[in-house]
Amino acid sequence: MQLKHLNLTVNDVEASREFLEKYVEMTCVNSRGNGFAAMFDDNQFVLTLMKGKDVQYPKTFHIGFPQESREKVNQINQQLKEDGFEVDPPIESHGYTFYVKAPGGFTVEILSE
Repeated sequence: MQLKHLNLTVNDVEASREFLEKYVEMTCVNSRGNGFAAMFDDNQFVLTLMKGKDVQYPKTFHIGFPQESREKVNQINQQLKEDGFEVDPPIESHGYTFYVKAPGGFTVEILSE
């Protein structure tokens, strides 16, 4: 079995969509303003974003976006820093990884082996 679809409720659909397009190269295939967006990755995984009020995920909740190399992880980390996000440098954990709070109220993990 393979996970092919996940729905996230977010505080700001547009900001979440823009973040995912820029930093993890997802493509928006359907959008209804700040109420809904459907995002695809290169493997046809579908991530839908739906507007909610006062969205609060548990502290440990996150979604991961594996990258093809450590260099790509470093590149994304640097771009996030340059764009004003508070991110720690990648570390060795269960791979080469770091976390960032995305606009919309959810946490993203960027990692490679």
